[in-house]
Amino acid sequence: MSAPHVTEPAGRPARLVVLVSGGGSNLAALLDAAADPSYGASVVAVGADRDGTGGVAMAREAGIATFVCRVGDHADRGRWDAALTAAVAEHEPDLVISAGFLKLCGPRFMAAFAGRYVNTHNSLLPAFPGIHGPRDALEYGVRIAGATLFFVDEGVDTGVIVAQVAVPVLDDDDVETLTERIKVAERAQLVEQVGRLAREGWHIEGRKVRPGR
Repeated sequence: MSAPHVTEPAGRPARLVVLVSGGGSNLAALLDAAADPSYGASVVAVGADRDGTGGVAMAREAGIATFVCRVGDHADRGRWDAALTAAVAEHEPDLVISAGFLKLCGPRFMAAFAGRYVNTHNSLLPAFPGIHGPRDALEYGVRIAGATLFFVDEGVDTGVIVAQVAVPVLDDDDVETLTERIKVAERAQLVEQVGRLAREGWHIEGRKVRPGR
């Protein structure tokens, strides 16, 4: 059995690098939380996989370092993976956060940030992985949906779960209404749990994430 991955509190605000592909609503929530020194974390850089994202514009306005790493600027996905890994590593993150980042990172990135890269998904994993979580939940007829925060691994939405939040499915829900209600709960969970990880540290034992050493 392999030794558990251990990340202790840094003794300073944890350094967050946030990856985005769109408007940055999750990023905005993290920035608001990090403005309070007691939160225990600071966003030190924001990266995107495309030009013109609202998240990068928001970060620049706040005076936060930014970078854009487009797949099309590289000869293949392997070189893009290497470039993204280097761009993130330059900012020495304690935690890397996918906040609506729409690219699957490659093996070099995963090796560099294993146990430090978190993503949020709009279903209660392992149910309904992939890009249509709320739609699939409605079609299946579940009465409880929700969101999952997890450490990313090499699979698709298969990583070790940090936290989950439940969202009831209402009788008159459609994909749009359910998705929007999940987003609200998902965003609150992201902010709460990133702060907890930053303040307490964490270790991973098998498929369990536990605070501290």
